[in-house]
Amino acid sequence: MNSVDVREAITEAHHEEWARVVASLARRFGDLDVAEDAAAEAFATAVERWPADGVPPNPGAWLTTSANRKAIDRIRRESKRGDKQKEARMLYDDDPPEPLGAIDDERLRLIFTCCHPALAMETRVALTLRMVGGLTVPEIARAFLVQETAMERRITRAKAKIKAARIPYRVPSEEDLPARVTGVLAVLFLVFNEGYLATGPGTDPVRHDLTAEAIRLTRLIRGLMPDDGEVAGLLALMLLIEARRTARVSASGELVTLDEQDRGAWDSALIAEGHRLVRERLAAREAPGRYQVLAAINAVHTSARDIRDTDWSQVVALYDQLLRVDPSPIIALNRAIAVGELDGPEVALAAISRLQDRLADYHAYHAARAELLRRLGRSADSRAAYDKAIELAGNTAENARLTRRRDQLG
Repeated sequence: MNSVDVREAITEAHHEEWARVVASLARRFGDLDVAEDAAAEAFATAVERWPADGVPPNPGAWLTTSANRKAIDRIRRESKRGDKQKEARMLYDDDPPEPLGAIDDERLRLIFTCCHPALAMETRVALTLRMVGGLTVPEIARAFLVQETAMERRITRAKAKIKAARIPYRVPSEEDLPARVTGVLAVLFLVFNEGYLATGPGTDPVRHDLTAEAIRLTRLIRGLMPDDGEVAGLLALMLLIEARRTARVSASGELVTLDEQDRGAWDSALIAEGHRLVRERLAAREAPGRYQVLAAINAVHTSARDIRDTDWSQVVALYDQLLRVDPSPIIALNRAIAVGELDGPEVALAAISRLQDRLADYHAYHAARAELLRRLGRSADSRAAYDKAIELAGNTAENARLTRRRDQLG
C-alpha cells in the first residue's frame, strides 16, 4: 500500500473513530482536553507508523487502543497516585458494554450526549460540531459568522465548563431527548449546510458524504420523535435541498444557481417525500418553527417548473413569518432577495443596504448586492461588490461563478 492509500485509510478511520474515541475517554476521565489530546496523539502516531508498518487489519481498534494508552500515559505523568490512576488502569480491562439508552445509532447517540442542556445553545452546537460532526474550527466559525479565534475561545470555554461543573457524559434516556433535540437539530442542519456548500477552499464544493449523513441521522430522529414538527420540518428541508444536488455544479466546476438549474435533473422522489412532509405539518395546524417554514419555502421553489413560475409573493410571506421566529440578518437578506423578484431590484437593494453593518464579512451579502446593482445598470458598483464577494467566498465553485459574472460586466 503506497503513502497515498495510507493517508486515505487514516482519514477514513479518523471520520469513523474520532468522535467515539474522544467521547469514550471524556466520559471516563471527565476531561475533554485529555480525551482530545490522546486521540490526536494516536492519529499522529498512525500517520508516522502506518506508511512503514502497513495499515492494521482493524484501524479503528488500533486507534482506540493507542488513544487509551496515550491517555493513561498522560494521567500517569500528571498524577503518580490517586483515583485517576486507578481509573486509568481499568482501561486495560474489558469494560462491560455501556447501555444504549433510547438511541441505537452510535453517532446519533454521541450527538445527543454532547448536546447537554447545561451549556448555552450556541456553545453546545459548536462543541458537538467539533467533537462529533468532524468540522474544523474554521468551518464552524464560518457557520456562525464569527472569527476563528472567537470560536476557538468559545469551544475552550465549553470544555472548561464541562470540566469545572463535572457535567457527565451520560447516554441520554428517552426522557432526555426533548430537552436536547433543538441542539441536535441545529448540529445536523449545520453539518448539512457544510455539505450543501462547503466553505473551505480545499474541499469539494458539494460534499455528499455530509449531506447524506445528516439526512440519515435526521431520519433516525424522526423515528424516535415522530410527532415533533421541527424534526419533520428539518427532514423535509434537507430532502428538498438534496433533491437539487446533482444540478448545482456544472461540468466545468461552476456553481449553478436556482434560476439556472436544469429542473429535469432534480430528484423527483426526494421532492415528493419533502412535499408530503410539508403537507403533513400544515395539516397539523400547529405554529411552525424555523425548519418547518424553511421547508415550506423550499417546497414553493421545487413546485415551480420554471423560475418564472415561482410564487414570489408566497415566498416573501413565508420569509415574513420566518423573521418572527428567527430574526437573523441572513433570513432578512434572503427575504430581500425574494422581494427583488417581486418588487424590483431597487426596493431589494434598499432592504439589503440596511444589513451592511451585520453582514459586512458575509460573502453572500456582497454577492446579492452585486446581482442587484447589475440589474440596475450600475456596473462599476456591481464589479466592486463582486470583488468583495470573491475575496470572502471560500467555495471554489461559487468563486468560479462570481468571477464569470463579474467579468461579463461592461
